[in-house]
Amino acid sequence: MPPAHGGDSSLAGQWPDAPRPILDLSTGINPFAYPVGELSDAIWRRLPQIEAEETLKRVLAAYLGLADADMLTLAPGSQILINQLPLLFDPGPVSVVGPTYVEHAHCWARAGHTVTEVDTLDRTEGVTVVTNPNNPDGRRIARDTLIAHARDGGLLIVDEAFADLAPEISVADLVAELPIVVLRSFGKSFGLAGLRLGALAAAPEICARMRARLGPWPVSGPALEVAARAYDDAEWIAATRARLKQEAARLDALLTGSGLDVIGGTDLFRLASHAEAGSVYDGLGARGILVRRFEAQPAWLRFGLPPGETAYTRLASALKEILSDV
Repeated sequence: MPPAHGGDSSLAGQWPDAPRPILDLSTGINPFAYPVGELSDAIWRRLPQIEAEETLKRVLAAYLGLADADMLTLAPGSQILINQLPLLFDPGPVSVVGPTYVEHAHCWARAGHTVTEVDTLDRTEGVTVVTNPNNPDGRRIARDTLIAHARDGGLLIVDEAFADLAPEISVADLVAELPIVVLRSFGKSFGLAGLRLGALAAAPEICARMRARLGPWPVSGPALEVAARAYDDAEWIAATRARLKQEAARLDALLTGSGLDVIGGTDLFRLASHAEAGSVYDGLGARGILVRRFEAQPAWLRFGLPPGETAYTRLASALKEILSDV
């Protein structure tokens, strides 16, 4: 069976009598999305243009500190890159630093690699896969630590899906000089997950092989145009980083004030713990609020940021009712 994920509001079908609309807090996606603005009619009618792809790559290269846009490959979401990346390498040992996003181990194993989950970089063998900042606990590995590992430990894959909010730990600018491959996700911090856009930063030969696997027109014309605007909007990016930090602190206060222990997260989601997490999950679902639970960690619940005052009030009221009974 494929791994379970958040973001599927059909899961609310478990609670058919729950109030609607469903409040989906089961993902780590910015609820205050980048303003798309107007798009020309032509962009919907023609194939994605090479010029638009090259423009986005130039803007993204500058954003990431890359000297050459040839060290980027664009894709319809970072998930397809996670699926395809293991197929670029001969089967061998792969160490996934976890617990982390389950698709990494799943995809490397499905491609024939021998996958081991380890809890620290010191215990890795072969290809090393790290999510930084990590999902779901927000663990951060310092940039210098990753650099040292890449110099001594072989190929390093770094999933930087949440690094837009922690640019100081990114190693994307080093892919030309070290054996590092970086995966980036547009939709999370820019709040446009439905646009489906991801990028791989790597040595030009790896990028070329990935482009060959993806084929022509991998990214839609609207995605190319919107993302080029967004990555070039330094004012919005700075303001959003500050806002999300405040929102994460507010969510922390709500969760701890309700009786949950906040044990990690990023500025897009918080990981909380409670001895009766299963009951909390069910109680929230019955009230039309979806959060993320973890079968391997039954005391954990992950909460995305509520999208405004009504959502905060609804979550606070639900937690108060539930936790007074457990």
